[in-house]
Parts: sequence; structure tokens; C-alpha cells
Amino acid sequence: EVVGDVMADATRIFAPIARGRSQILERLGLEPGAYVVATIHREANVTDDDRLRAIAAALREVGAVFPAHPRTRAALDRLGIDMPTLEPLGYLDMTALASQAAAIVTDSGGLQKEAYWYGVPCVTVRPNTEWVDTVTTGANRLVEPDRIPEAVASAAFPAQAPHLYGDGHASERVAAALYATAP
Repeated sequence: EVVGDVMADATRIFAPIARGRSQILERLGLEPGAYVVATIHREANVTDDDRLRAIAAALREVGAVFPAHPRTRAALDRLGIDMPTLEPLGYLDMTALASQAAAIVTDSGGLQKEAYWYGVPCVTVRPNTEWVDTVTTGANRLVEPDRIPEAVASAAFPAQAPHLYGDGHASERVAAALYATAP
């Protein structure tokens, strides 16, 4: 059975809950659609000192709100990079933050898809992605660190974006398929 991605279900169900319950935007003094959120944690971006310096400079340039993964924070500290970051966030705060951003800068595979389902343009700091459809539709752009500011400045979510990876009702289809095959 082809049912779709249950992550789409999670974004459909939890994004409105997160926006209703989380106080993260108020705590940070942010307006919906008026900030960039970033997550960087992949080994290739964090262990290459020059690459991490370039990413940090680009994120400072775009004024990104940056909840830092512990590995990333440790690497920034080790290199003496003074960069405003947040402590890692819980699921609802991160969902509220990401779903209301003007753009997302990330190296996360999952956040690329979540950005798509939120309708938020994504800038992926990687040479490739497993989610090529997000790039093909124009909702996601693969960049090297020096291209982050330009990509963020031109980031836009396509008006006619197709449903990708499901419509947010995969779990219902899974349950129906299991029920239909039960003895």
C-alpha cells in the first residue's frame, strides 16, 4: 500500500498545536514570517573548521535564529566563534519557530520535508539531498556556505507547489490497510 509519509501527518496535526501553545516567538520578540531559522548539525558541516566558519558568518549575515545542536555549539566554542545561538528547543517550540519562518537554513534531512509541508522556503547547506523533489519544485535550494545569504534573499515558496510525499493522512491509510488485512 502506498500511503504517504507519516511525517506529513505530524506536521499537519502538530504545527497548529505548536503555534497555539508555544510562546517561542513572543520570548524571542519575533513576528511570524519576519525571521530566518537555522539548524546545522551534520558532521560534514561541523567538523570542517573552515566550512563551519563560513556557515557561521553567513548565518550572522542573515540574522538567523539558531538553536544550536550540542555538537555544533561545542565546535563553535572550540573555534572561538562568537555566534548568538539558542539552546536546543523542544518539538513544539521548534515546530512553531520553523512553521512561521520566512525561510529555513538547514542541513537536516527531516527539516527539508517539514519546511515543504509548512510552505516555508528552504536553503539546504549540503551538496545533495535525498529529497530532490523539494529542489525540483523550487521550494528548496542546495547551497555551499558562501551562497547562503543570496539564497535566503531570493527564497520563495512556489505558488503551485504539488503535494509531495503524501497529503497528511498517511496514518489513516495505514490503519485502514491493516484493518482490511486483519484475519
